[in-house]
Amino acid sequence: MKQTTIKDALAGNGANETILIRGWVRTRRDSKDFSFLAINDGSCLANIQAIVDEGIPGSDDIQQATTGASVEITGKLVESPGKGQAWEVTAESMTLVGTADESYPLQKKGHSPEFLREIAHLRPRSNLFGCVFRTRSRLAYAIHQFFQKRGFYYIHTPIITASDCEGAGEMFRVTTLDGKAMEADPEGRTDFFGKPTHLTVSGQLEGETFACALSNIYTFGPTFRAENSHTTRHASEFWMIEPEMAFYDLEADMTLAEEMVNYLIKDTLEHSAEDLGLFGKFVDKELISRLESVIAKPFERISYTTAIELLEKSGQKFEHPVEWGVNLQTEHERFLTEEHFKGPVTVHDYPKTIKPFYMRTNDDGRTAAAMDLLVPGIGEIAGGSQREERLEVLLENMAAHDISPDDYAWYADLRRYGSVPHAGFGLGFERMLMFVTGVANIRDVIPFPRTPGNAEF
Repeated sequence: MKQTTIKDALAGNGANETILIRGWVRTRRDSKDFSFLAINDGSCLANIQAIVDEGIPGSDDIQQATTGASVEITGKLVESPGKGQAWEVTAESMTLVGTADESYPLQKKGHSPEFLREIAHLRPRSNLFGCVFRTRSRLAYAIHQFFQKRGFYYIHTPIITASDCEGAGEMFRVTTLDGKAMEADPEGRTDFFGKPTHLTVSGQLEGETFACALSNIYTFGPTFRAENSHTTRHASEFWMIEPEMAFYDLEADMTLAEEMVNYLIKDTLEHSAEDLGLFGKFVDKELISRLESVIAKPFERISYTTAIELLEKSGQKFEHPVEWGVNLQTEHERFLTEEHFKGPVTVHDYPKTIKPFYMRTNDDGRTAAAMDLLVPGIGEIAGGSQREERLEVLLENMAAHDISPDDYAWYADLRRYGSVPHAGFGLGFERMLMFVTGVANIRDVIPFPRTPGNAEF
């Protein structure tokens, strides 16, 4: 006899055989000579019912099998005569593994996401967050599948870095020096690494070094922003997927990004259907139809200039004024996807002045070969560019952004020794997870959210 997950048991695996299930009690209902236990082990949303007769081994502990307690049940998996369940377990023995007293906070009632964030160590046991984190696991697996099927190599880029990819300066310093020592040594010569280092905001620059050797690579890891933002879309620690491809131009970059978003949506619809059912019922009633509409309709492609023209002619009153040269805001992106095109949109060729130094300058001298993927309900879900492969132009861009060529000599070497056109993009893992679940707050799709003023556990 081996342990059977509740997911397998509910599928009838082990039917009419003696099985072992382990999990946590969701509810207990007592009758005169037996009790019903609803047990969940996290393998799926649904519980399995176990009937514990009076007198079987362990039944003396049944009154301690309260909500939140952990149990082991050995019994026969049989067809259930009750409604709403195909299979149940007729217990032959019960072992009470761990008790839970009346202070257990996840009693059988509704709990707000705000309350559940306060008990992040217990919230995975709730229906909502069990679904969220099972979906997160499946989505991570699908990301690896997508790239591995296409011959990409998975590269681990450093979490501690001396490079500021975005040039925004919103980085966490990693240091062993105290405040006075840091003031006395701003160059970090006496620090642990002998120079100022930070938690990474992106693995892109390091990823490019491998793309210029292995052709197609991807990174998938945590990134950090010391941005004092309290919105529902920003976190201080989050995960990024960043592919880099040699011999790719912007057109090929956009195509791969669009294919990836569609692949992830299809995989979620296929493999996380039960969990999506909960999201569609309790989180966002339009979720399933929105996801299906995105994969049914190809991404529209428009230039940034065209996007600005559409927004200016829309007649909409935006909180952030629209004019050529400004960054598109979420309200602009959602208008394009939800109101104008009623579907996903890829915007490309942004003003050079609002993009980082590594993006390729277009022939017009005003724009960069950059792109953003926009989807309904979220706005931007991925962004990327063709990288500047011309050494002279790259050095000019670095000077314009006041970036030291000595600090990035290794990056310039990629253009000095066998330079090739190459491109890449970044997709925020949590942003994608918000899109496929309908969950509106990034704090609710990360196991332990790190935001300004909050680093619990």
